[in-house]
Amino acid sequence: MILSLNGRLDTMNFALLDKEVSSLIKNNQKDIILDCQALDYVSSSGLRVLMMALNQVKAIGGKFSICNLQPSIIKIFKISGFDRLFDIFPGRDEAVASYN
Repeated sequence: MILSLNGRLDTMNFALLDKEVSSLIKNNQKDIILDCQALDYVSSSGLRVLMMALNQVKAIGGKFSICNLQPSIIKIFKISGFDRLFDIFPGRDEAVASYN
């Protein structure tokens, strides 16, 4: 399953991502890729929901990957250490290929 994020992932909308990931897991979808090509900003609330999603997916034996991060968001991931926690790919094709 590939989810495309756009705009901002912050206190105003992080619950939408949490709800979507939880719904996917309840429907036995355990492999998820987040395509962040159109994501412009992520707050600490957004980082928290990403961590929760990663933990939920790993708990059921799935794989959770992120691709197409903007340079500003890569910087946030590096500062927070999230770049060491997530499988991050430069593009969608590389992320999809990692599941094979």
